This record gives sequence, C-alpha cells and structure tokens, in this order.
Amino acid sequence: MKIGAITIGQAPRVDVTADIMDIFDGKIELLQRGGLDGLTTGQIAEFKPEQGDYVLVSRLTDGSSVTFAERYILPRLQNCIHELETEGVRLIMFFCTGDFPGSLTSNVPLVYPCNILNRVVPLLTKNSNVVTVTPSPLQVEQCEKKWSDFVNTVKVVPASPYGSWEDLERAAKEIRKMDADLVVLDCIGFTQKMKNMFARETGKLVVLPRTLLARVISELTDVE
Repeated sequence: MKIGAITIGQAPRVDVTADIMDIFDGKIELLQRGGLDGLTTGQIAEFKPEQGDYVLVSRLTDGSSVTFAERYILPRLQNCIHELETEGVRLIMFFCTGDFPGSLTSNVPLVYPCNILNRVVPLLTKNSNVVTVTPSPLQVEQCEKKWSDFVNTVKVVPASPYGSWEDLERAAKEIRKMDADLVVLDCIGFTQKMKNMFARETGKLVVLPRTLLARVISELTDVE
C-alpha cells in the first residue's frame, strides 16, 4: 500500500521513520514531501513569524531546526498533497502535531496527528490534567489555548526535540514536580528515546505522537 507523508519542514524525515517503519511491518511504501523542500535557509528565514501568527517548528534535511509562520507554507502543503495524490497514495499523514485549516483539500484522507491526540489524550488522563512539551517558547500560548479546549488543566513546558539533550532533561525534571496525570510530547520531532527518558525522569505516563500516528495508520495495513 502506498501512503503519503507530509512534513512541514523538509523531506525525507529520516528521524521520524527510524521510529515508525517497524510498526508497519513492511506493508507500506512511504512517499514523503515537505513544505520547505527546495528552499534555502535564506528563503526560509523570510517566513519568520510575526505577532499573531500560528508558529511552527520543524526539521531540515541537514538536521537543523527552523521556526516559521504557518501561513507561508499552506500553498506549498497543498502542492505536496497534489503531488502525492498523483503518485497514487491511499492516504496522507502529516508529520506535524500542529493545527491546520480546513482549506487544505485532498481526494484521499488527510490524517493529522493533532486530531488523533485531541481525541485520545482526554481518554488517558484520569483528572483531565496534563503537561505538554512544545518545541519553542513562542508556542506556549497557542499550546495552552489549544489544549484548554480538551482538558481541564494544562501546563506547557518549552523544550525542543531538535535542541540539546540537557534541555530535555531539564524539562523532564521540571515536569516531575508538577501535578499532572499525563505528559504529551507535542511535536512529531520527539523520538522514542526521548519518550523513554521523559517517562523515566518524570515518573508519569507519556504520549509520543509519531508512534501513536503510526499505530493508527497501521490498522489499515493489517489486511493480509
């Protein structure tokens, strides 16, 4: 089965596929596209977020991370969708946990991790009390606003999966002291190794979006 994947950064996202391809057990052919494909760092720098912008953080193929405003890449994401449809994919999953507008259209299902998280996370927290980890301080307010629609209490800690391991450990130690039922690593960039560290250091249950997404999609590939 051909499945498409769109990253808001640059494809291929080898960091993501390293954690998820085993879940598919060799039953899919994954075709990837990126919203920043073909752009130079100088061109991407022009996408700098301004006041009121929806802020996104993603990874480039050189391993570096970039922060930019969603509005600049929406037409590019639509082009990615069209390209993947032309190649015959059965559905398209997004390698990003951000919110995207309904203006993106497709002839095949578009699977957004945020929609899965929004529905699953409230089921996993006894007291509707979570901590989310988001890559950038610029995303804290929008993350708080988003999650307050789904849980009663949310605390947001900024720590980037594309930054230093020390910063992630610092965030984990901070979260350990917080009263919460569940930790949501709210970026597709967080790895299985990072999840394991957060679970160990915080003593709390942890949700990893990339593997949750892959396991949902794998339900469609289990037919012999």
